Amino acid sequence: MVNKIIRWLLTLCGLIIGYALSVVIVDAQIIKVQHGALIAYIVLTLIGGIIMYIISPLIINLVWKLSEFIEGATQKMPMNDIIVAVFGLITGLIIANLFSGPFNGLPYNIGTIIVIILNIVLGSVGVNIAIKRKEEFYNVFSFFKKFGSKQKYMKSEHSRVQPKILDTSVIIDGRIFDICQTGFVEGPLIIPNFVLEELRHIADSSDSLKRNRGRRGLDILNKIQKELNIPVEIIEKDFPDIGEVDSKLLKLSQILGGKVITNDYNLNKIAEFQGVAVLNINELANAVKPVVLPGEEMAIQVVKDGKENGQGIAYLDDGTMIVVDGGRKFIGENIDVVVTSVLQTAAGRMIFAKPKAQMERAV
Repeated sequence: MVNKIIRWLLTLCGLIIGYALSVVIVDAQIIKVQHGALIAYIVLTLIGGIIMYIISPLIINLVWKLSEFIEGATQKMPMNDIIVAVFGLITGLIIANLFSGPFNGLPYNIGTIIVIILNIVLGSVGVNIAIKRKEEFYNVFSFFKKFGSKQKYMKSEHSRVQPKILDTSVIIDGRIFDICQTGFVEGPLIIPNFVLEELRHIADSSDSLKRNRGRRGLDILNKIQKELNIPVEIIEKDFPDIGEVDSKLLKLSQILGGKVITNDYNLNKIAEFQGVAVLNINELANAVKPVVLPGEEMAIQVVKDGKENGQGIAYLDDGTMIVVDGGRKFIGENIDVVVTSVLQTAAGRMIFAKPKAQMERAV
């Protein structure tokens, strides 16, 4: 159906071209008209339409092949890059036409040839510059989008949800699924393709421990896609000039204006240095642990001896370590202790305590 419509439109264009040629031929008296100009107009117009009708299937076929070629060439190219390239092309063509004025008056169509060359050269230069400086274009576009209207800006600041980009470590860890299930993290969740590739390599590792971790990560991803009620998006965007996955994550986060979810301490520090927002699962886990203050009492079970002489070690239900001064002799027993101090570190929290009976004797 579409081909038929295009064919008749091309035929109409052929009629118009035939009529325009007939006017030129009759006016220039290239063909001597003996029976009136009207017949010449009709005959040449019909000839133009018939020729275009005959060759239109070839033109349509050529157009479809050209469109398929362009589609195949741009298939792996993100839509944002295509938009930036078109913007660069338009800018180059505008500049070329601004410079074309002085050349229009040159004889023998030299000016027309120069203008065509200018359009080709500056159009290509515009596309090349736009693609190479695309990140800066993204920043410019986001700037105008953010500050174009103050009212719109204020509204978007309260309503816009930043995308959350998942790191390989946090996928393997698995706690992100439970956190998202509770509703404390809003989507969309972004899973970069290079993270999937890293997971696949880990799952195919010859080391059984790494292989199990990789397969666990893939299982968690399947659960996230199938069971969560928040949008999950896999992004094909890659950075071939960047080798490390962590650096790619930070670059993608800067482009998307999102946050990286991780439990990698080193990635967290690099992200802070580069000004990228990070949600650290370990920091969240430490933040939601019950607050313990010096002087509080608690009942614990000493499970092993500590590093220092006479120390005993116990653990809370959330895994927090309790170092009991003089608790070595109570290993395997349930005792009451009094908290003396709390130490918060990047790795977690440690509680120092003494047996309550020992504290009472000291008093």
